[in-house]
Amino acid sequence: MVFKERQITFDKRSHQITNINIWTPDSQWLVYDVRPNGTSFTGLTIEKIHVTDGNTEIIYQATDGAHVGVVTVSPQKPARYAFIHGPEHPDDHWQYDFHHRRGVIVSDNQLNVAANIDALDITPPYTAGALRGGTHVHVFSPDSSRLSFTYNDHVMHELNPALDLRNVAVAIPLKTVTSAKKHPREYDGSYFSVVVSCTTAHPTPGSDEISRAYEEGWVGQQGYRKENGQWQRWALAFIGDTYSANGEKIPEVYLVDLPAHDEDYAIESPQPLAGTETTLPAPPNGVKQQRLTFTHQNRWPGVVTTPRHWLRVSPDGSKICFLMKDNIGIVQLWYVSPNGGIPVQITHDNHDIQSAFSWDSKGHFIAFVCDNSLMLCDSHSGKIQRLTARTEIAPCADAIVISPDDKYVAFMRDIGGYRQIFIAETGITDFQLNAGK
Repeated sequence: MVFKERQITFDKRSHQITNINIWTPDSQWLVYDVRPNGTSFTGLTIEKIHVTDGNTEIIYQATDGAHVGVVTVSPQKPARYAFIHGPEHPDDHWQYDFHHRRGVIVSDNQLNVAANIDALDITPPYTAGALRGGTHVHVFSPDSSRLSFTYNDHVMHELNPALDLRNVAVAIPLKTVTSAKKHPREYDGSYFSVVVSCTTAHPTPGSDEISRAYEEGWVGQQGYRKENGQWQRWALAFIGDTYSANGEKIPEVYLVDLPAHDEDYAIESPQPLAGTETTLPAPPNGVKQQRLTFTHQNRWPGVVTTPRHWLRVSPDGSKICFLMKDNIGIVQLWYVSPNGGIPVQITHDNHDIQSAFSWDSKGHFIAFVCDNSLMLCDSHSGKIQRLTARTEIAPCADAIVISPDDKYVAFMRDIGGYRQIFIAETGITDFQLNAGK
């Protein structure tokens, strides 16, 4: 078999792509940051490279001691770029951390001009629609109207770091939010932002309570169909950390149904949207969180967190995919319906899946790393096919992303001490033809 893999970046810097939405809508450009590795937030620029001619452009360059990274692109034109922005003029009291970072957006028609996604308000009384800490991995919804991200809370961190629980939040185009700016680090946001998951510092063992919500993904291009036939327009799937009866942490798949109308996000439940001095911000009224997987009795319980991966949902919204070990301990690809039920095993390989993964645009194929090769999996049959030759060192696990036109998969390899971007042809059309023979 002829493998069609091509290196895209070559300069002596590391190039980091995110786990989703790294292709411009026309499938011509890839976006990346230049952190030396995924855990060192010291990159100064957000850039893009043309996959055919290799031309590069700087989308944004940080100043005043700030750093930037983890960029994603809006799926719809015109392209907009969302990424993490660290604090300007960092000092001993305020520097980059999980609870000290924000999301920003830069548009193609005005490069190097960043608009804040989320507002920050850390002095009581807090402002509804503003958050009180740091946001991370900002992902546009399929229609590009809103964003999801994970969230950590400065107020709770100052009270007790153990109470700063990671949650899932969303930014809605309801209205801009103005902070009172009673603290020099507070700022305005161009979206109305709310926490949508529910966590507790001490979940009851054996219950559906969770201590952490993370690695979320939008459900479907247009949501999903409920068992009663009704259509749920907005929903997010995420991993939630439950605890077994004996106190073991077991990650499970969760779903949160979101309001249908933007104005509904401003309606409070009995707990305030903005939070209090001793409680986290609460989800809006009508947000419904539910647990979808119940694996505590499995031989190998729980969604695996190594490799790190994000829940990714088929375009029609019917299959929430995740990684879990089978009965003999091999990491396989599974899915569960957003309506719950018994998880379905997709792959039955003899080797662990080694990476995050992504769907093609039609919801038929899924790309990931297995047996030190980039693989393409037929989600209907579970059959997998190599897209790259097996190498001694596997492609990087962080991001395996199919292009919007389904022609390529973008991924990374560590070459000579630097992380470089590669693409491989999917051959999806050929694969479909061969599968039908």
